[in-house]
Amino acid sequence: MAYDLIVIGGGPAGYVAGIRAAQLGKKVACVEADRAGGTCLNWGCIPTKALLKNAELYHTLAHRAKEFGFSFDNLQYDWSAVVGRSRKVSDRLAGGIEFLFKKNGIDYVRGYGAVAGTGKVEVTAADGTKTTLETKDTIVATGCKTRDLPGLPFNGKSVIGSKDAMVLPNQPKEMIIIGAGAIGVEFAYIYNAFGTKVTIVEMLDGLVPVEDTEIGQALEKSFIKQGIRCLTGHKVTGTKDHGDRVEITVEGAKENGTISADVCLVAIGVQPVLPGGQELALSDRGYIEVDERYQTSIPGVYACGDITGPPWLAHTASFEAIQLVEGLYVEGHTPRQVKNFPGCTYCHPQVASVGKTERALKEEGVEYTVGKIPFMAIGKAIAAGEPDGFAKLLYGKKHGELLGAHIIGDNATELIAEMGLALDQELTIDDIHATIHAHPTMSEVIHEATLAAEGHAIHF
Repeated sequence: MAYDLIVIGGGPAGYVAGIRAAQLGKKVACVEADRAGGTCLNWGCIPTKALLKNAELYHTLAHRAKEFGFSFDNLQYDWSAVVGRSRKVSDRLAGGIEFLFKKNGIDYVRGYGAVAGTGKVEVTAADGTKTTLETKDTIVATGCKTRDLPGLPFNGKSVIGSKDAMVLPNQPKEMIIIGAGAIGVEFAYIYNAFGTKVTIVEMLDGLVPVEDTEIGQALEKSFIKQGIRCLTGHKVTGTKDHGDRVEITVEGAKENGTISADVCLVAIGVQPVLPGGQELALSDRGYIEVDERYQTSIPGVYACGDITGPPWLAHTASFEAIQLVEGLYVEGHTPRQVKNFPGCTYCHPQVASVGKTERALKEEGVEYTVGKIPFMAIGKAIAAGEPDGFAKLLYGKKHGELLGAHIIGDNATELIAEMGLALDQELTIDDIHATIHAHPTMSEVIHEATLAAEGHAIHF
């Protein structure tokens, strides 16, 4: 059978590309080695959010019950049930993608896909059987996998990656986390909330180092208050895996020496998962190179999502997938590239941002004004018992255009959507000032921060 489009990879780039192409009347197949939904639904975004919800609930019950007027004895949790709930959530959503494939007439092919040249995809099934499929167009959306630390290979027990961290059969008493990006700090919050003694080691000077400097500083203060040990600005200079315990030698301003734990989670980044078959042109870092229409070096073969490089985010992958497919099959459509996108970290407090950081604006010599309001000035935040954090908005000094938005606090990852729209539509300080924000809501922190940028905040 010949297809109009074969997509290799069933994650947020792959399944979205397949569904959109099918909606446009194309005959589509999606080749996936694991399960529909890819890393995001099965081993990333979704199951971690389920674990984070459990962690937040347990932390509230264990440490803040009296504040909300509750009291009880012998609070306990079942670690296997906590992990089990996250797996059920993933299974449900992966099943939902499989249903959408059926609904849209997409052939779901299980196996490893390889580019066999223009118009051909070779699929290797779990039993080793190989099948060659014919297609007019091919999209590679094979994503990335966790990168290991040289000299400290993963073993699934004492040295783990993010996938292992979601399904550890036993909760560790102590954990070292190397890397303080989104994955590192999310797992730090999860395990600490359930009582694991957590140490984060980060080579750069703050947590979530891609975020605005003040955001990272605020998160570090919150984590230290929660009992998480944060060794920022520390290099890992030596490692030793004893099988049941890991030793890490660090050098930095706070500590020089060896720390140990029964589990070490390596969260230093990702590396591309290439599809195999005919070689595609790659960047210096090993990602597939594409042009403005997402075309690779092989005619008729396209690529999108994490496999083409950063940002490694599900929502940007899906955006690229739709742009690619509509560029192929919608007459006159010029594909857009990722420009402004929200970055979200789901620990507690949550972190979210879009646009430029203050650090970047200073480096670029851009003149700007800052509007910053703490959540403690917002009535809904006080009522909800979530007064920690702040919103920080950056506006151009000359024209008043929004340049960047940075939020740390409750529901930050929900609040950032408004700022993404404002940035994309080039809205100004006056536009957001004139937008009525409902009271009482957390979103009032955006309005108040805008007023603060003009020098006349009402509630702070």
